[in-house]
Amino acid sequence: MDKLGQEHGNGVKNVWGFVVGLLVGGLAGAGAMLLLAPQSGKKTRAQIQQKSTQLRDQTVETVESAVTHAREQAHQFTTGVRKQAEALQQRGQEMLEGQKDHLSKTLKGWGKAVQA
Repeated sequence: MDKLGQEHGNGVKNVWGFVVGLLVGGLAGAGAMLLLAPQSGKKTRAQIQQKSTQLRDQTVETVESAVTHAREQAHQFTTGVRKQAEALQQRGQEMLEGQKDHLSKTLKGWGKAVQA
């Protein structure tokens, strides 16, 4: 159970780290493009708008992918926890039945000893 939680947390951190890196890299690239652009302001603005749209689309796609991945991880985690809870409940029920049987046999033995 702890291992599943750690894997889930690490996966989410990795995805968000990637998203942040993508955004920072995109902004740095746009800034470098502005500083080094040997063209007119009108062309530069059009290019910036085009690159911004591409970056936005890539970011949306990456975030949607990250959300989907996080949901899958959460589903796997919950499924694992449920299975473990069911197994523990079954084991507890078996132990309880065993104790009931043992107590019943003990009481029957005492009853016979008292009658004798």
